[in-house]
Amino acid sequence: MAEIVGGGRPVNDAERRVIAHLRDRAPDDWLLLHNIEIPRGADLFEVDLIVLTGHSVVVIDVKGTRGRIEVSGQRWFPPRREAFGSPVAKLRGTARALKGLLVDKHRELERVYVDSLVVLSSPDAELVDAGGRDAANVTDLPSLIDTLADPSRVRRGGTRDAKPYLPKILDALNATVRRSTAPPRFGNWEVEERLGGDSKVTEYRAFNATLPGSETVLLRVYQADPLADQEQRAAERQRIANAYQSLTRIPSHPNVVRSRDFFAIDDESRFVLVLDDAHGRALHLQLQDRRSEVLRGLLAGLAHVHAHGVVHRALTPASVLVSEDGQAMLTGFDYAKGAPRPYTVANELTNVLDAHYVAPECHDRPDLMTSAADVYAAGVIAHQVLTGELPEGPDALSHDVVRAMLDHSPAKRPSAAEALAALDGVPAVREGRLRRLLRRVIL
Repeated sequence: MAEIVGGGRPVNDAERRVIAHLRDRAPDDWLLLHNIEIPRGADLFEVDLIVLTGHSVVVIDVKGTRGRIEVSGQRWFPPRREAFGSPVAKLRGTARALKGLLVDKHRELERVYVDSLVVLSSPDAELVDAGGRDAANVTDLPSLIDTLADPSRVRRGGTRDAKPYLPKILDALNATVRRSTAPPRFGNWEVEERLGGDSKVTEYRAFNATLPGSETVLLRVYQADPLADQEQRAAERQRIANAYQSLTRIPSHPNVVRSRDFFAIDDESRFVLVLDDAHGRALHLQLQDRRSEVLRGLLAGLAHVHAHGVVHRALTPASVLVSEDGQAMLTGFDYAKGAPRPYTVANELTNVLDAHYVAPECHDRPDLMTSAADVYAAGVIAHQVLTGELPEGPDALSHDVVRAMLDHSPAKRPSAAEALAALDGVPAVREGRLRRLLRRVIL
């Protein structure tokens, strides 16, 4: 079992797997440092892992990229993803920088070889390098320890017995490297603050790293299992992408959160949904003022969503953001239903729904939720906003619109647009019975 002698926090599951693999299976006299920064002049190199073996110091970069990766020049071309610059070329430069730091501290470390190695952690990853440019510096997880243990990797002029130099190597590293303090970064979005989350999804506020000081966005970062089989991964990807796919059906509206992008971290251990930053907080039900304004915003957003064929299905106060100026915005579309599709996320609803907001006809069958069920949930929220309490029965409802929204018969509930018009005191044109029934079925 190798010894971990320092480092920062791993940023993804791929790094965690490689660190754990080495910790548990590498020789006892190997030393590990992970997630550190190496300064070199004005630059700062982030390093996933450094391994001190008996014959060399090895700088490691972990890549969770899946499938067949073709090397062409200085670029790697993975399947179904944009190409990216060769990590081998960058890592070789980092290894040279580290060697310079070691020698600057102790001249005799000139004889110690600093190697570089990219580890492909995904079981199905395959590097195709016809030109042989990168392959010598790339390995997979099963071959990692054998590759690190191979003294023939030490180039001419380097010693194959680095053990006598170990104290000075550690001294040089302790004097120069440091734990990585860089904030998390997803694609081009750098985290400004963590807003909350759970074991499945974490929310952040972030800004464009290329344009510091630019407007912020909200990131929803979903955890996934990159080691699941292909069918399970596909189902998980579809479930996670549901919010983005639902929101792309909805044109921009001031009372509905807008999605900007959706992408996977390279090993598909996480998926990132980029949303407009509403600069709001989840609805606080004991509002002292602007209650009508908040309810109008809620119904306006819901009417807009329904008009474009999307049913929210998980509407609660937590999915209504309210800005400082009282603007309400619908969010939380992870379990929304849009156009017909070859998969469903309805089987997840039972685990996430709050029964207080579920329409009576859907208590046993949440997969049957329609726009009328959304209106019922909005009615419960409206009653809470107006009274501070959950509704206990029709007789306790003092507001006609709310009473209608909470009718036990979905056919008798107004649409969100009708409820909004009634709230504003504007008579709405009632739809014909057949058309209303058709809309209920379609949505």
